Amino acid sequence: MRQCLFCSKNLKEIDYKDVDLLKRFISSNQKIYPPKKTGVCAFHQRRLAQAIKRARFLGLLPYC
Repeated sequence: MRQCLFCSKNLKEIDYKDVDLLKRFISSNQKIYPPKKTGVCAFHQRRLAQAIKRARFLGLLPYC
């Protein structure tokens, strides 16, 4: 099992304005990848999903 990207970099906050980072965790259909595919821990998966949803609301990422 691989280590969480955010845990290995000691990142506590996931910024919704960092669109390049968030694009790595959404598919071509703009769906959020599950943690099993990305290798992110449960804590950071929840933070990541919230950051993606905030970026979508502000128009930084598309919905569909």
